[in-house]
Amino acid sequence: MSDQFPQRVPPLTVSAPREAATAYRTAHELLSDQSPREALDVLSPALDEDPGNTGLRSLRAWAYLQRAQLGRAEEDLRAVVEQVPDDVWARHALGRSLERQHRLAEALPHLKLAAVMSGEVDHEVAVLRVERRLVELGERDAGSITPEG
Repeated sequence: MSDQFPQRVPPLTVSAPREAATAYRTAHELLSDQSPREALDVLSPALDEDPGNTGLRSLRAWAYLQRAQLGRAEEDLRAVVEQVPDDVWARHALGRSLERQHRLAEALPHLKLAAVMSGEVDHEVAVLRVERRLVELGERDAGSITPEG
């Protein structure tokens, strides 16, 4: 091919599978490859067919988080934690989404629950980060920051 006519890569098109399991696998792979737009193209028709599927809804929230569409992510994550209150990933992701929207006081309970349920250091660090920020903003007393919260 000539340098005068640079080769163009055609846009990626992904057929949207309607079966939930196929859509889940495809969307998860796309999100792992940092392709949230394409994942949303797969998830939308699958969720139209199965709107109560919390797995698909969690993946859509992940796609929205990757695209920094925090309000949409929050909406899906709230629906997931309402249906599955012990979903640690959704609970933590909801807290992070609220934190990224500077709604720290709303984020804290979700982050705390995720930290207690998982015991993961990253989740505990998120709690401490938000508590510290609330103290810096004068919205919380410094003496109230304890390991138990």
